[in-house]
Amino acid sequence: MSDDDLAGADLIARIEEQERRLQFSRFDNDDAWRLGVLLADTARSRGLPVTIDIRRAGQQLFHVALPGTAPDNDRWIDRKVRVVERFQASSYLVGRRLAAKDRALDAAQGVDPADYAAHGGAFPIRIRDVGVVGAVTVSGLPQADDHALVVEVLESFLR
Repeated sequence: MSDDDLAGADLIARIEEQERRLQFSRFDNDDAWRLGVLLADTARSRGLPVTIDIRRAGQQLFHVALPGTAPDNDRWIDRKVRVVERFQASSYLVGRRLAAKDRALDAAQGVDPADYAAHGGAFPIRIRDVGVVGAVTVSGLPQADDHALVVEVLESFLR
């Protein structure tokens, strides 16, 4: 079932379940490299025009821009990552929760929309019993597809 088939509350519940399930026991620079390469290989094999970014504690550990991307993808990544850092949840979940309340991510939430984007693609790197330590982000596809690619590869990586 695709995200397009799910209504607001069901989609939010699905994303919340993904975040509960897709947690790490540890996450270091080598993990970032392996995860990034797996994401890049998956995207490349499908001919997807995406930029991939992995950060931990504010440090960029992996970044690649595949053919068909543009500098604007890097700006979208920065904005999505800020959402994960501020709200401790995926950028897609934050956006869907706001949409369910017919609200937007703006000054009412204490942020400048020029610096934050509640669009799918940034997923929290959460370590069990620790919390969110970083984000893995994809930019270049429609938001549900950016999110789905990250989730698919995290599921494979964490097996």
